[in-house]
Amino acid sequence: MNFGQAIEALKTSLNDKTAPTVRVAREGWNGKGMWLSCVDPYNNKQFSLTEKEIEGTFAPYIGMKTADNKYVPWLASQTDMLAEDWQIVE
Repeated sequence: MNFGQAIEALKTSLNDKTAPTVRVAREGWNGKGMWLSCVDPYNNKQFSLTEKEIEGTFAPYIGMKTADNKYVPWLASQTDMLAEDWQIVE
């Protein structure tokens, strides 16, 4: 897939709360077990907020599961955006 198709696949989880979480990754990534998914802080069952007094609204974002088993916010590189090796991760 290209980057646009990967983003559309990720958005499935945001648009349909009953759908399973969609994960995508690049075939060319060096780290094993790395993938991206969308996080909706208010509706994602995998994550919970622990802050009691927060002003404003949390917005959905794309996060990455890293090779060292952490989950962090993700920002696309130019290489990622132009890549054609995106795939759905089971």
